[in-house]
Amino acid sequence: MTVLVTGGAGYIGSHTVRQLRAIGRDAVVLDSLELGRADSLLGAPLVVGDIADAELVRQICRDHEVDQVVHFAAYKNVGESMRDPAKYWRNNVSSAIEFVQTIVEAGVRRFVFSSSCSVYGNPPHVPVSEDSPIRPESVYAQTKAIVEDVLRWYGTTHGMHSVSLRYFNAAGASSDGAIGEDWTYSQNLIPVVMKAALGVTGLLEVYGDDYPTADGTCIRDYIHVEDLADAHVRALDFTGRSDEPVSFAVNAGTGQGTSVLEVIRLTEECSGRTVPYRVVDRRQGDPVQTYADVSTASSMLGWKASRSMHEVIASAWAWHEKSHSSDSNHTS
Repeated sequence: MTVLVTGGAGYIGSHTVRQLRAIGRDAVVLDSLELGRADSLLGAPLVVGDIADAELVRQICRDHEVDQVVHFAAYKNVGESMRDPAKYWRNNVSSAIEFVQTIVEAGVRRFVFSSSCSVYGNPPHVPVSEDSPIRPESVYAQTKAIVEDVLRWYGTTHGMHSVSLRYFNAAGASSDGAIGEDWTYSQNLIPVVMKAALGVTGLLEVYGDDYPTADGTCIRDYIHVEDLADAHVRALDFTGRSDEPVSFAVNAGTGQGTSVLEVIRLTEECSGRTVPYRVVDRRQGDPVQTYADVSTASSMLGWKASRSMHEVIASAWAWHEKSHSSDSNHTS
């Protein structure tokens, strides 16, 4: 049987596909390639198309004997979601519901969903547990919360087994440097820091250094993308353990926080370069610190992140330096 991975040509998706194939699991990818890259799949089967194309999805399920799904396909730019909310409602919610209904009709009942810690908004305390209030502060975050609810109801009405993984901050690249994060569209901190270190951009902007933290900058939980890929495999396995429908959300993080300035210092240490930056005003809505309570992942999935923050930064630097050098050689 086969795992259907939607959005599998993206950053986290491609690492998960690679992990599935490495352990001998068959996987097929459905991706529009709007934001994904076919070459990141390293030869895994790819169908180019839209998750809302019901006939295409049915055909994939038939042709590949799909029995499990990992659903990554979604837009994920928080700022854009506030400027163009309809784009996010249509793709992240409406198309996702159409997709879920189609796979259920095709007999698929095992589902892992790419959710986000952003569903918590600005959490009242840390570490953030799955019992923390769901208070999305962007359209993007709200779309994730809605699909989590949809999956829970499909568990009740159609016997769906689902796990929603609430990612904290995915980062890094594959250990062998084969695949990594395309910084073309990414606004995540670590790729932006790498751009500054490589001189691709000017000064990195640090949003505030007067927060009540050790160095005054915000703290986040960064998880290596290969650890996150492993979490998806564990979640898929969990959906197959019981005949009774299960539907729950679980944090995917390390349980440790790293500040913005610590990310900069680690990058300088790994790269041997100076990261130029300047401090600017705080951004509205930025939580002071967010890191995960990972006890549920440990107890329910038997999963724990194993890679250090140094490994995250070192792998990211190796990937971005190589990619930038390749791009420079190609255009020169």
